Amino acid sequence: MSDQTIPDRLSVDPSSPHHNAELLQQGVGIRFNGVEKTNVEEYCISEGWVRVSLGKTVDRRGKPLTQLLKGKVEAYIKGE
Repeated sequence: MSDQTIPDRLSVDPSSPHHNAELLQQGVGIRFNGVEKTNVEEYCISEGWVRVSLGKTVDRRGKPLTQLLKGKVEAYIKGE
């Protein structure tokens, strides 16, 4: 087990206050309603939602368009 704990909320966007670069570099996996998701931009375990990107579509600022999905969220560090 690692001494690094999974935060309740994490974002891949560097401008977000919930961004943690060193944890993301280790690799964080997300299971949403029992299904492994690889396109998660942000998640919150306590509130039960994930924000997933919608393909390669971007907004006018160049950030991916996202959709909020609600359900059971499980986060883990990959390789453990």
